Amino acid sequence: MNFFPHRCSNAMALLDRLEAQPEISVLSLLLDIIGWLRPSDTLSDQAGAEAGRRIAELLAALENREQLKIRISEKLREWLDEASLFPALTSVGILPRKGFHRELARRVYERVSPPPKDPQDLGDILELLFTNRHDGQWVSAVPGQAWFSLFLTLWNPPGGDLRALMDRALDELLYALEMLSIWVAAEELEPDLVRLDPRMMSRNSAFVGFQREMGEFIRDYEAWKTGEREGRRDDAQARVLLDQCTAEVAYYRRRSVARGTSITTTYLLERLEQTLNRINALLDIIDISDMNRSAESALGLFRELVTATTQRNSFRALWRQNIRLLARTVTENVSDHGEHYVTRDRGEYFAMLRSAAGAGLIIPFMAILKIRAASAGFGPGVETLIYCLIYGLGFVFIHLLGFTIATKQPAMTAARFASAVEKEGQGGANPRPLARLLVQVSRSQFIAIVGNVTVALCLSILFNEIFRQVTGKTLLTSAQSQYQQYSLTPLTSLALFHAGIAGIWLFLSGLIAGFFDNRAAYLSVAERFRYHPLIRRILPSAFREKAGLYLAEHSGSIAGNFLFGCMLGATGYVGALIGLPLDIRHVAFSSANLGYSAVYEPALFARLFSFVLMIGLVNLTVSFSLALLVALRARGVRIRSTRQLLRALLQEIRKKPSALFWPPADEKIKGDP
Repeated sequence: MNFFPHRCSNAMALLDRLEAQPEISVLSLLLDIIGWLRPSDTLSDQAGAEAGRRIAELLAALENREQLKIRISEKLREWLDEASLFPALTSVGILPRKGFHRELARRVYERVSPPPKDPQDLGDILELLFTNRHDGQWVSAVPGQAWFSLFLTLWNPPGGDLRALMDRALDELLYALEMLSIWVAAEELEPDLVRLDPRMMSRNSAFVGFQREMGEFIRDYEAWKTGEREGRRDDAQARVLLDQCTAEVAYYRRRSVARGTSITTTYLLERLEQTLNRINALLDIIDISDMNRSAESALGLFRELVTATTQRNSFRALWRQNIRLLARTVTENVSDHGEHYVTRDRGEYFAMLRSAAGAGLIIPFMAILKIRAASAGFGPGVETLIYCLIYGLGFVFIHLLGFTIATKQPAMTAARFASAVEKEGQGGANPRPLARLLVQVSRSQFIAIVGNVTVALCLSILFNEIFRQVTGKTLLTSAQSQYQQYSLTPLTSLALFHAGIAGIWLFLSGLIAGFFDNRAAYLSVAERFRYHPLIRRILPSAFREKAGLYLAEHSGSIAGNFLFGCMLGATGYVGALIGLPLDIRHVAFSSANLGYSAVYEPALFARLFSFVLMIGLVNLTVSFSLALLVALRARGVRIRSTRQLLRALLQEIRKKPSALFWPPADEKIKGDP
């Protein structure tokens, strides 16, 4: 059978081709029609409009071919009488129950040895029709009215009895609803859900209640459809329980932040959410009391099935989907911690300043230790190890003291912002709360930079002056001072490129922190430490409890800070190994290095200080952008209208320009998204 027919030049040629084949199969018939409708460039912005014009041309040509139209309709109705819709309705577009590894093995096997396709199976026939991986995009872009006109023309029998046409489809839809509701109820027994909420073992679950209600609703619907009863039971109670199930899934997501999650748990919750959405769509379709909603839902399901079909055997789509689940697993915890990095009133603002200033007290010591290590004459390997320890242990020490590194904020606040976008309906419903959050984030970044940079800079200048007064020499040699000044100058060195590398490490450290925070919660680190048999013999109960709680809350930050330091310390060594000029520039350390470089010319000092601020801007921009991109993709959301968000942001700035740097007295937490 030819699955890739020659494309006809126009609609009349297509109809001539169909009319010349009186015994044409349904598959060949649909292949010819879809082949004609498919745009020449499926990725073009005009692909949907082009396909819509082709539909209009086909319908116009069919007006003069009544007999052909009747023959096409009869063939399609005959196919529907025998077709199996159930597998596609319950599996296409829903994560498989077998998990990632078994699904990957299935896709590999079916790529090597494709299974035979059954033209009577909706899923298989969609796979045969939509062979281009971009088909889902143009199918979704075609105006709904164009699809409705095409379906009604091709499927409507001569007498217009749509009820008879739908009876067979209704049986499949009801069966799919029943099976999906059973699967939802079965998920209640999953150990991951029980771990998140042990109470579900001793109370009636919304999942089980929904399945019982759906069973009664379906039996009643079938009795009404066959004429055994006059009235039809409405689905109001089923939808109430469906909403409760959706709320349960949202509750489990929230619980997973506190109790930890895994790929398996995230995968399960995602599958549950997809299943509930599919049930909701099927309920809309069978509700023929509202034909408009039924038709819109059917069209939406058709588009969803086509898009999912084009990715059914795609390794890239499976990998991207599971990477998104992994990213969500990590960024959920990052978002929760990001709340603490946003200052919303003056109390939090000054608390951030004190915390950042405290870090500024430590950074000059780390900076001078690193400079001394560089001039000590160690071999490359030992030198790199010392750099990693200076940075890593220094950052951990700063965290243990409760201080804040300014550049650690973006990775946290980006996930917080993505969470707000999700709550605000993909960023398109109301951009003003998001704009206010951006102002708060910018203000938080500003005051943290002020605390880090000013204290580190002033303290390093003070140390250098004390040393010069006592010894008559500066802390750095002339060559070292010249190198520090050179390393800050973007026009003669790769300072901004190296600042971008540091921004990438900052972004990765945020993900690392989220990963370890999640693992600590998932593994119940506090309880394990408190009840460990050996530790119980050594330490008293009160100390074990406090230490366990501290480890559970801070293990991610400790791991993220230490590994961030290791990444900073090893960058130059890795660059030397691969022959690339890799290094890092971090705003806080750059400010300390500037202070140690003994610059006494005001103009030169001002220029170098502006370069330090440029390094900080690159650090923050790179880390925030990467973290926001990952957090948005992890949640499957996007900022629908960047223009509206920017307009709202400008309005907020014009209304209170000082709010970017100073919290207004009347700003309260209730204004947050």
